[in-house]
Amino acid sequence: MPNLLVINSSSAGEQSVSRQLVAAAVATVQRADPGVAVVRRELGDDPVPHLVRDTLAGVRGVASTPAEHAARALSDTLIAELRAADTVIIGAPMYNFSLPTTLRAWLDHVIRAGETFSYSEAGPKGLLEGKRVIVIESRGGLYSEGPGQIADFQEPYLRHLLGFIGLTDVTFVHAEKIGFGPEARAAAIEGAEARLAEILGKGLVAA
Repeated sequence: MPNLLVINSSSAGEQSVSRQLVAAAVATVQRADPGVAVVRRELGDDPVPHLVRDTLAGVRGVASTPAEHAARALSDTLIAELRAADTVIIGAPMYNFSLPTTLRAWLDHVIRAGETFSYSEAGPKGLLEGKRVIVIESRGGLYSEGPGQIADFQEPYLRHLLGFIGLTDVTFVHAEKIGFGPEARAAAIEGAEARLAEILGKGLVAA
């Protein structure tokens, strides 16, 4: 049975384009693979706490206090979900030309030395290989091409972070120009849904 990890990071609730597209992607997978096991992380509704002074050592050092042990336990859980997944679908709206802080906090808990990456004399090595990731990016403007591309601090950054932990099979699906009015928004959603159907229409195993 294939395992699917679904991560929504938008804080916009029902108005979120990325959430709408993630739901469409999951529905496409479930039609093609009715037995797929789905684990969900709704970071906009139930955010992963940001690492602060009282919790940082739980992920980046040796846990000794109750707060640090709690951070380590959460990190263990999130990494286990990621490790168990065959495919990961991430809803990532562009906030201020980059990632939502909800998604960054999740990444801060799963990018952990000895668990998802290691260091050696040859340099860092990602430990989460053999998985597929689909990132759904919703954007108010046009950043995948043209003059706006220079301001895209979202996709290159996310591709690097995922690759750092071994997730190199990453497909980005864009819904752009959604801030250009209702017609542009509808066209962006329609185009992204068609692309997701193309990618996922045969299910996770076939993909």
